[in-house]
This record gives sequence, C-alpha cells and structure tokens, in this order.
Amino acid sequence: MEELRKKIDNKSAKLAVIGLGYVGLPVAALFAEAGFDVCGIEIRGDRVDLINQGKSPIEGNEPGLAALLSKVVRAGRLNATTDYQVLRDRDVILIDVETPVDDDHIPQYDALRKSIDSLGPVLRNGALVIVESTIAPGTMNDMVQPLLEEKSGKKINHDLYLGNCPERVMPGKLLQNLESVSRVVGGMTPETAQTMVELYHHIVKADLDPTDCITAELVKTTENAYRDIQIAFANEVALICEAVGGDVWKVRELVNKSPGRQMHLPGAGVGGHCIPKDPWLLAYGVKGKSVPLRLIPAARAVNDSMPDHIVDLLQSALAIAGLGLQDARIAVLGYSYLEESDDTRNSPSEVLVKRLRELGASPVIHDPFVEQYKGELLECIKSCDAAVIMVAHTIYQKLDLNILASRLHHPIIVDGRGIHHTTRGPGANYSYQSVGVKPTPQVTQT
Repeated sequence: MEELRKKIDNKSAKLAVIGLGYVGLPVAALFAEAGFDVCGIEIRGDRVDLINQGKSPIEGNEPGLAALLSKVVRAGRLNATTDYQVLRDRDVILIDVETPVDDDHIPQYDALRKSIDSLGPVLRNGALVIVESTIAPGTMNDMVQPLLEEKSGKKINHDLYLGNCPERVMPGKLLQNLESVSRVVGGMTPETAQTMVELYHHIVKADLDPTDCITAELVKTTENAYRDIQIAFANEVALICEAVGGDVWKVRELVNKSPGRQMHLPGAGVGGHCIPKDPWLLAYGVKGKSVPLRLIPAARAVNDSMPDHIVDLLQSALAIAGLGLQDARIAVLGYSYLEESDDTRNSPSEVLVKRLRELGASPVIHDPFVEQYKGELLECIKSCDAAVIMVAHTIYQKLDLNILASRLHHPIIVDGRGIHHTTRGPGANYSYQSVGVKPTPQVTQT
C-alpha cells in the first residue's frame, strides 16, 4: 500500500478505466490530464476507434469534454482498447459500467460481473480496484469481493485492495461535476479509503470523505432516492393544482420563499440511468429483511405515471377541439431524458411515444441532440395535429409558440415541462396546457 501511495503521489501509477461511457470517459480524460498514464477498456469497438482518434462519442452540450479528450489522446496519455490483457501492468483499475434493474426492480450486474471475470485473471499483486458504478448496499461485500477473489486467485487486503467511490455526475455537467462535487470514498479498510482519497485529490477539488464501502453504497443510493421522492411530491402537487384550479408554478415559487423549503420541479416524468433505478437499489439492500418499504415504491409509481398523465392532458386538449388521438399526428419535442443531452436512457418520451402508438396516434419525434430525430424543427412538425414539449432543450425554450402553432394542423400545445407557462399572453392563437395548471377551456383558432 505504501508503494502504491508513492506511485500515486508522483503520478507514476498506471491507471485503467473499464467502461468509457458518460462516467468512465470523462474520468479517464481527467486523470490523463492530471499526468497519469491511462488505459480505457470499452466493449464497443466503434467507440474505441473514435476515442483513439481523439473524438468524443458523447454528443449533446458537454462543455470541455471533446477538447480535453483530443488533448490527452494527442499527448499519448490516454488510449482505449477492447483487450483486458493490457491491464496486467495497471496499478489502479476503476470500473464504470452500468448496473440497471429489471422489470421486477432486481439489480442486473451482468456488466459488472463480466468486467470482474475478465479483470481478475490479469490483476497484478498490489493493484487497487475501485468500483465507481452505483450498486445496492451490501454488493461490495456480498458480490464484488468474493467474485474478485475467485477470479484473481488473490485475497483482498493482502494481495489486492478494493473500494468503491460512486460517481456524482449528470450529462451536460460531466467534467464540472467530477471536479467540483464532493465524493464519498469507501474502502474495504481505512488505509484503502485514504489511498483512494489521495488518488482522487488529483482530479477532485471538492471534499473527499473517506469511509467504509457500505456507507458509500448507502449514500449514493439514498441521495438519488431522496431526489426521486422530492420530484414525486412536486408531481403530486401538480396533479392537485390541476384538479382544484391552481398553478403549481406559482405555488412552488411561493413555497420556496419559506425558509428551509425547496420544492422540486414537476414535469412529464423522470428519466436517466440513475434516478429511476437507484431507489430500487437502495430498497434491494434490505430484500429479505423485515423493513417495510412504502415511500420509495410510492414515489416511483407517481413519477412513472407522469408520461401517461401527459397523454391524458393531450386527449383532453384534443377533445375540446372535437378531436381524438386515433390517427392523429402528434409532434413530440424532445426524446432525451435531460435538456441539452443525447442521453435517452429511461426517457419519459419513450414511454409517451409507446402509449401514443397504442392509442392509434402517429408520433413525430424531434430532438436536436438524438441522431435519428434531428432535423429542422418547424419542418418536422408541419401538419401535426398537436405538439407536446417533453424536454426543456434550449431550442424549445426559445421557441415562439405562435410560430409553432401556425405550423400545426390544430393549434394545440401541451407543455410537459412548464417552460412556457409564463409566456402565453392574451390573444394567443393556440391552446396551451402546462402540467400543473388547470386546463384552458377552449381552443382559439387561427
């Protein structure tokens, strides 16, 4: 351990990152920029080719990433491969692979297991393995340690060192989050945790809190479960406002003036890789134990229901105009789960589109960051019967709704993110429905 710390301190330690996605790629680039020799492992050959050309496979508005990647690849400090054999001389290996849950909310650790299966046989003595993926409480002790020992033939805390340091990033702010957001650093021993802290100090400017692995697992899953529950509360208040004739956006503004209150934003659904999944990972940590879970499942149900609620709002708006969904062409504005991003994982728009098709409608999808849905916005929506705003992309925030309405066959707009709830004025030539606001009584024809 002392030898490893010296190598980390003088940057002679050789690093590897397994999984070059939204987390692994910026992590690898930052460590390379800090002066380390970094090798990336990625199963997709097309991504490997792009990265080795210094080109980022991550689209969307990701400040600084493309330039940083080009810089460190040109400098020879970062290269990518599909071959685990090159890891035989690596001192520190970070694992950044996806850990989804299935339809029964059970963690699917296929990618994590396969990574360990391939990594174990090539690990050198004294190497430090860090799992950055988000995992259920107890996974490090119950699965990662025994599997790594089995595949490597080495003992943790004797031949190898092991810890987990869950990432705290979101698309659009990957580099910013990695550098400026604090991290919980969990080690199998206090010495391991402290060595990890010394490693991360090279790229993280915020607090690094050393602790044990179970605490690190709990902190990450709890923080995302907390956010999910807060969003569900905001969504439920939005439904109440619609029913009684209130305006959730005004309610939220005034609630948040009270000290200690921070009501989250309601909207058309919760997406991404983390928030729809991590509450279930937290819950899975007590599977088989006598812990009654009520709040986490309820929040998940509320947030999962929001795309269906958008369909209800759309149907109501169409009905006022004497229309139905059957054979209607509906413009769906935004397909990623987050504004200014190309990340479509668990996108609420995917749920909405599926439901519209089930009801006989024809969705016409536009998204400026998702390759298959790019195009000139006003041309894409031409002759659609209505439009639904699902993502707060800047292009949609700046959109003149009168112009949007003029391109629709019927001037009906449903705003699932409430981004235009303050802009519709008297005499607007369209019907506008925002989530969390009582439906408008009529459609004003052009």
